[in-house]
Formats: sequence, structure tokens, C-alpha cells
Amino acid sequence: MKGSALTSHPNSFVSKLQEERLNRLRHRMKVYFDGSRPDHQEALRALWSATYPGKELHGLISDQWKEMGWQGRDPSTDFRGAGFISLENLLFFAKTFSTSFQCLLKKQGGNRSAWEYPFAVAGVNITFMIMQMLDLDASVKPRTFIRSVFLQMLSENEWAFDLLYCVAFVVMDKQWLEKNATYMEFNEVLKSTRTQLERELLMDDVLRIEDMPSYTLLC
Repeated sequence: MKGSALTSHPNSFVSKLQEERLNRLRHRMKVYFDGSRPDHQEALRALWSATYPGKELHGLISDQWKEMGWQGRDPSTDFRGAGFISLENLLFFAKTFSTSFQCLLKKQGGNRSAWEYPFAVAGVNITFMIMQMLDLDASVKPRTFIRSVFLQMLSENEWAFDLLYCVAFVVMDKQWLEKNATYMEFNEVLKSTRTQLERELLMDDVLRIEDMPSYTLLC
């Protein structure tokens, strides 16, 4: 039935392709941000360039980073919760859906709170939430419907995690506005975002991230 949720047991079969892509994704999840690594420094500069095209960055430690919603002058301290993949997710979002990214960064949509969520830190929290929701640290065989569905999506598109991140960010902002939330309610909004994502992932006509109803929010 179109739009209904799955009710059968999770499929425990994992294809070779799913296993390979899951292992690559899990490897990404285990990489800590290391400010001494040139490739990590370059990724941080790339995020700045994608976020503020044409605007010069004065240093990897600078008050400028606060504009993006990091807690302090050194964004590396905020990556501890979710690691390097949270930087990769932000960069993917900025490059793939630049209009949505800029709209959320600048808080352009809706009636905004006087105490808004910090954009970049929210992004790190969203990465961590998705990692928990998908139960990716567990053994290869799926233990939940969500994980089973996601592994199928991963076999269709290696960037399924990053795409789901982008969907999650726009869903979170939509929930934020609907609840007239302030920063003290951020965790509550994140929980309702997870509930919405789970509901959409379990619709039996959702076979790819692009099939999720909330994917249409991205531009």
C-alpha cells in the first residue's frame, strides 16, 4: 500500500555490495577530526569556501567561524561528538543543495526565534543522531527495520547517508519553525526530527532517499 509503513521482520540478508559500502561508511564514522592532518585542514577550508564564496578566511582558528554557528574560534573542538564525517556531511550539503544550505545558514525562512540554533553545531548533532538511528555500529546483519531499509538504499547510492543528512537538516528546521522553538528546545526538536525520518523511511514506496516525502524540501 502506497505510503504505509513496513510491518514484516527486517531482512537479515546482506549483499556483498551492501557489506562493502557499509564497511566504508563505518570507516568514515570512525575517523576523528585531526587538525594536524593536511586533508582535514583542507576540508575545513573547503567548507568555508562553499559557505562564504569569495570571502577570505583569516585562519583555521578565527572568530570568523562563529558566523557559521561554531561555539568558538576553533571549530575542531565541536567535531568531537561525531568526528570527521560531520564535516564531510556539512560540505556535501553546501555543495549539493547550496540554496537550501544558504537558506538554513542565514535563517531566511519563517518566523525565527530570538535564540536560534547554531547552524554548524546543529549539523554535527544531526550527524550523530542519524548514526544512532541507523544503528550502524552494530554487526553487519540488520537488527532493525530502519537499518535494513537503509542498507538497501546504500546499495542503490553510496551517498545515501549524506543525502539523508541533508533531508534531516531541512526536516529539523521545518520542525523548529512549526514548534516556534528556542535553543533550549533543540533536543526535543531533534527527537521529533528522528521520528519523522523513521516514519518516512519505513513507507513501503520509499526505496531511495530521493523517494522520501521530505526530500522535496531540498533545493
